[in-house]
Amino acid sequence: MQKNNNNDRAQRWCVYILQCSDKSLYTGITVEPQRRVEEHNRDDKLAARYTRGRRPVTLVYQEYCVSRATAASREAAIKKLSRAQKLALIALSSSSTADVAHD
Repeated sequence: MQKNNNNDRAQRWCVYILQCSDKSLYTGITVEPQRRVEEHNRDDKLAARYTRGRRPVTLVYQEYCVSRATAASREAAIKKLSRAQKLALIALSSSSTADVAHD
């Protein structure tokens, strides 16, 4: 029996990069980027262990994907980038106002 995952299709998944107070970068996925940033900054139970000790964090990049699986794949690809490559990606996105979508 295959599950019908309409929730996955209805939500736009987002890959995001945070800049921490120590200037390190953290990458994750969510359906609500603003809520997730608030959790990283304020909620010890919901924040990632990595970001808890590096507050405040700032959202510096977001990229929307068509599914959770696509977002997770893109997250993994971004995590493999060097810091310089991540900074270039952030700089490129801040110069463009268009949403980037991957399918």
